[in-house]
Amino acid sequence: MSSSPEVANPPRPPFLQVLAQPWLDRTIAFIAMVPLLYLTYYRYQHMRLGVPLASFAIGTLIAFVTMILRRPPTRVTPNPLYWLLAFVATYWAVLTLGVIQKGQPVVSSQVSDAVAICSLAVIIWARLSLGRNIGFVPAQREIVTSGAYRYMRHPIYTGLFLGYLGVALRAYSPRNVLILGLGILWLVIKSIVEENFLRTDPLYAAYLRRVRARWIPFVV
Repeated sequence: MSSSPEVANPPRPPFLQVLAQPWLDRTIAFIAMVPLLYLTYYRYQHMRLGVPLASFAIGTLIAFVTMILRRPPTRVTPNPLYWLLAFVATYWAVLTLGVIQKGQPVVSSQVSDAVAICSLAVIIWARLSLGRNIGFVPAQREIVTSGAYRYMRHPIYTGLFLGYLGVALRAYSPRNVLILGLGILWLVIKSIVEENFLRTDPLYAAYLRRVRARWIPFVV
């Protein structure tokens, strides 16, 4: 892990200065945990989706809790569209739990459970690797190049992808696939946006050249 040089921020409108305050991001994350916990309990009791649902919710909860404890950034994007994208991508899981259908399993429970457990394992590994450097919007903190980030640039997203897949395999329906697929799409777009924002840092640009895979080691 190495520290990035501080880059001067351009002047920002007042409303963006408010949005950039860490306390606001942490407050939103805390508030978002309440419906997440309730919806997870409700869906588990009424749909019995088992390990995939529990893994999906725990993985999302880990992201929310660690955002509350995160390190303050040295540089934050002023682009309001990036803020909107970050909000949608991050809290799409809450919407997913609110509208998902029971659906039908398309594989055995052992397969969907295995995918869900892999999802949670990757998320935990990635979060331990990242430490307090998680972000809500594209922002510059310390650059992490060890642990999971030695093999892929967005391992938390990899774990979330597997979480969405595990739920889709256990509760297939056209509506569920659309909702879960959109959740993956937002994260794909967000990862590209984040890289475009951070590549102006020479240290991060070097990291992009060294670690070629975004989500799957040695593949893509």
